[in-house]
Amino acid sequence: MKRVLFSLFAAAALGAGAAQAQTTPASATSAASAAGAPTVVNRSGAPVDVERIIRSFTQKESEFRKALNEYSFKRDAVIQAVAPLGGQIMGEYHRTSRFVFDDSGTRYEKILHFPVPTLQLTMADIEALSSVQTFALDAAQAHEYSFTYVGKEKIDELDTYVFDVTPKILSDQPRMRALKRSKDPVRFFQGRVWVDDKDFQIVKARGKGVPEFDERFPIFETYREQIDGKFWFPTYTYADDELTFKDGSSARIRMRVKFTDFERLRGRATVIEEGTPGDTEEKNKDKKPATPPAKKP
Repeated sequence: MKRVLFSLFAAAALGAGAAQAQTTPASATSAASAAGAPTVVNRSGAPVDVERIIRSFTQKESEFRKALNEYSFKRDAVIQAVAPLGGQIMGEYHRTSRFVFDDSGTRYEKILHFPVPTLQLTMADIEALSSVQTFALDAAQAHEYSFTYVGKEKIDELDTYVFDVTPKILSDQPRMRALKRSKDPVRFFQGRVWVDDKDFQIVKARGKGVPEFDERFPIFETYREQIDGKFWFPTYTYADDELTFKDGSSARIRMRVKFTDFERLRGRATVIEEGTPGDTEEKNKDKKPATPPAKKP
């Protein structure tokens, strides 16, 4: 049976900037970091198999990331700059696309709606739309994080385990300095995740990208929906946050991204018939060729 997270998206707007995840002390992460494994901090009431739960949902994140590459989908993304007083929209970037596959199986973006933007974005901003903070905690990256068990929470019909997530690099100053010097710095997820207590799959996430050097990133909330009765794919991301920069200036950013119309890529077969040219022509006279000729005979 299909299980859907029927969360009130209005709650995302109210809570997007309410709180950030608690940071695990550096002393608690040192041993596990050296061992190349995720650090787990248990609070009162944590399940005895909490480490198995973390292994399970990070492994599923890896599986879902891979599975998403087999789906086409529609993405509707809106980013707005909002006036601090009055809430007027000062600029907007709106792009609706369908991510589809060509005959070789390569996925590409087909733009459906893209009015002239009144909000200037950097290339990094646009690239961030492609990931939309999805699948940041897969098994390959789990050792980079500390997980703190928070407790249990019910979201609609789902009972979930709640974890705070903190990247270990934030307490590693040499790595932070090296990352700042990098021309292509890696971003990590810092925030909170809600994990279904039956299937051990992330159904909701709230957090932001870190570290922040000269940039600032809004706190976002991402909700997921079960697709094809198996994969929990992100279907809605929302952020409404005030960003304060080093020079004291600030900007309010609102972001909404919807993912819909998931469709799995089906296998394609190419049939090559052998025989005389006349036989082949007779068999295929009512068929449309899979690939049009380069030029008219």
